[in-house]
Amino acid sequence: MSQDPWLQNYDATCRLAQEIAENIHERNRQQRTDGNPAKINMTLRASLQRLKQQITQLRESLLRATSTRHIMQSEADRRQNLVDDLLTREKQLQATFKNDGTEPEFSRSSLMTGGGGQRGSSNPWLMDEPEETRGLGFTEIKQQQQRIIEAQDAGLDALASVLSRQKQMGQEIGNELDEHNEIIDDLAHLVDKTDNRIRNETRRVKLVEKKSASCGMLVVIVLLLIAIVVVAVWPTS
Repeated sequence: MSQDPWLQNYDATCRLAQEIAENIHERNRQQRTDGNPAKINMTLRASLQRLKQQITQLRESLLRATSTRHIMQSEADRRQNLVDDLLTREKQLQATFKNDGTEPEFSRSSLMTGGGGQRGSSNPWLMDEPEETRGLGFTEIKQQQQRIIEAQDAGLDALASVLSRQKQMGQEIGNELDEHNEIIDDLAHLVDKTDNRIRNETRRVKLVEKKSASCGMLVVIVLLLIAIVVVAVWPTS
């Protein structure tokens, strides 16, 4: 199983810081013995610049991993503490380098142990490390991180399954709504058609009523005329 790239870079940065501390001690020793530390000073300046760049890369990589949720928040906090400690170590190394040998001899041990005098620590740069990872090697931390990532993946898979079911339910509800809308449209069309038919029949009834009234008047007139004629021709006694 390959090691986490961030932890690999962190480990390399720790080794670089330790190397710088050793070189500063050697530079100070040469100055005390009237040596010429010009070459080692050039190496130290380049190494300090590289250390600063590597710490910046660690911080930016951690920000990306945190924003994309590639690691859990507890692990992100732990790594942020490690980066903060490296920044403190880098400032101490810069200050010691600029002292040009005036730093007391014990400054080397304080740099190598993080300023806390923790001699004999397996990794003196791991300051304020959480209990769950304290005493673990990088391989064990990687395995722990892998288990955390697998748990996150399982949670994401479950969430994706739930979202997929919800999407399917949404599509089915949408299809039902489309069918109901079609039924409502058909009913509205049928109502409009029936209303038109009722209006047409109403107009026909009114027309028939008018015609019936006209015919009734005509019959009355005819009967009156017949009565007049009968009276006119009927002999008087």
